[in-house]
Amino acid sequence: MKTFLLVSILCLSVPFSAMAADAAKPPARSAVDPDLEAQHTKEDVRRHRIMAAAHEAAARCQESGQDEDSCNAELAKACKGIAYGKYCGMKHPD
Repeated sequence: MKTFLLVSILCLSVPFSAMAADAAKPPARSAVDPDLEAQHTKEDVRRHRIMAAAHEAAARCQESGQDEDSCNAELAKACKGIAYGKYCGMKHPD
C-alpha cells in the first residue's frame, strides 16, 4: 500500500513540476523585428488616412446630390491600390 501511495504521489507531482518549469521560463520574444513592425504600423496609418479622405470625399459627393454610383466610382478610383473591395475597405495583413 505504501508503494502504491508513493507511486501515485510521484505520478501526480511530475505534471506540476513541468508546469512550474514552464512558468519560470521568460516569455518568448516575437519573431517580428520591432523596426519592421513600426514601419508596418506607419504604412497602415498612411493607408487609413488616404481611405478616410476618400470616404470623406464620397460623403461630400453624396451630400451634393450626385448619383450614388458616380460617387462610389470616385471612391473606388481614390482607393485603388490601397484598399480592397467595392467600398474601399482595408484588410490588415496577418
